[in-house]
Amino acid sequence: MQVDAVLVLFCVWLAGAAGRMVQSRAHKLETYKQNRSRRETRMDGGGGEKPGNPIYKRSPDMTKSLVTKSEQLLRIDDHDFTMRPAFGGPPIPVGVDVQVESLDTISEVDMDFTMTLYLRHYWKDERLSFPSTNNQSMTFDSRLAKKIWVPDMFFVHSKRSFIHDTTTENVMLRVYPDGNVLYSLRITVTAMCNMDLSRFPLDTQTCSLEIESYAYTDDDLMLYWKKGNESLNTDERISLSQFLIQKFHTTTKLAFYSSTGWYNRLYIHFTLRRHIFFFLLQTYFPATLMVMLSWVSFWIDRRAVPARVPLGITTVLTMSTIITGVNASMPRVSYIKAVDIYLWVSFVFVFLSVIEYAAVNYLSTVQERKERKLRERLPCTCGIGNPDDMMIDPQITGYGSMDVNTTGNYGMPENGGRQDRMLAQVSLNDPQITGQVQPSRAYVNVWIDTHAIDKYSRVLFPGAYILFNIIYWSIYS
Repeated sequence: MQVDAVLVLFCVWLAGAAGRMVQSRAHKLETYKQNRSRRETRMDGGGGEKPGNPIYKRSPDMTKSLVTKSEQLLRIDDHDFTMRPAFGGPPIPVGVDVQVESLDTISEVDMDFTMTLYLRHYWKDERLSFPSTNNQSMTFDSRLAKKIWVPDMFFVHSKRSFIHDTTTENVMLRVYPDGNVLYSLRITVTAMCNMDLSRFPLDTQTCSLEIESYAYTDDDLMLYWKKGNESLNTDERISLSQFLIQKFHTTTKLAFYSSTGWYNRLYIHFTLRRHIFFFLLQTYFPATLMVMLSWVSFWIDRRAVPARVPLGITTVLTMSTIITGVNASMPRVSYIKAVDIYLWVSFVFVFLSVIEYAAVNYLSTVQERKERKLRERLPCTCGIGNPDDMMIDPQITGYGSMDVNTTGNYGMPENGGRQDRMLAQVSLNDPQITGQVQPSRAYVNVWIDTHAIDKYSRVLFPGAYILFNIIYWSIYS
């Protein structure tokens, strides 16, 4: 019984302690609320603040204030922006200016070019006007541009084009209080360029980028350059490896389509002049050296067949390789280019040097045959022995005297610069030799000089090639 009494007393004591703790906490909370209420009252009234009090009035949170949405300010939902501004009235003027950022590639094979530019449109749409006290414009991105009317421009004769989208879509829309609109896009376009390669690689090309409205004729939309030629601006750092950019300029024309009508079309023209130094190193100099190398055979002995034939074949094959390499990087046009003229004329000179040796070799063979037949018909060894023994009685042999200087080395190898020459004076009044009877005495001169062909070729070939180069560069430079 005593234990039960003790337990009851202990429980009563715990309950009382818990009650006192709850009352103490409630009193502290009430005191904190009163102090906070007094502090806020002092901040609102401002009269109870003491000098130097660090507690100031908190600025309002502007992010939580109610503002008017831009779409409500521009009244986007109150108008039908599928129709152009002033529909049913005069055509809407749309000014255009272009900032060329880069001219990336020029391809002769595909006959196109790639350009990156900023395309800006200017027009007025009174439906987008809004009240403003400071006359400041509002700038938006592509999300609002998709909800209003914008000009439907496209690039005529373009093969590929896209709007840049890194990190977001590169589109800017700026609206002024009076309804004027600036719409800017950053675009890369690959367009066709009809090139005339008849003077390649000494050519100058003019390419054009054409801008036109796709749906609106000149009755609905008047497209024009905003500031004339000053509407086209270029980056001074634009450069190309193969071309020198000479100038940019703009024009405006009307384009007619039989099924839809007349359209305003804007042109961006740029003129490019090709750098020649690369082609001099890769094409012209090697071709010229091959032609000069083919002339070396004129100084090699005509009996050195293993030396002259491989030299001619090597130069011909090298020229063929050069021609093939140049044409591999060019479009298959149906006309002759300037580089083709130079390469094929050089090829002809190389080929003629091979033909020249073939002619020399053939004439040498013919000469040897005639000499052999003549020796068989002669009863003496004309000129093979001592030149002093070459005086033979014409009444016995039927032959007259022979010039010692011209026949002294007949049938022997060439010595120095002496020509291979044979001069025979044959009396035609001996029927045993000639097979016929002539009443008078006649002479036949047999003169064969194959070595002179090489001597003439040493002068004619270089002279003709130099003349060709003078004419070629005077025409195409």
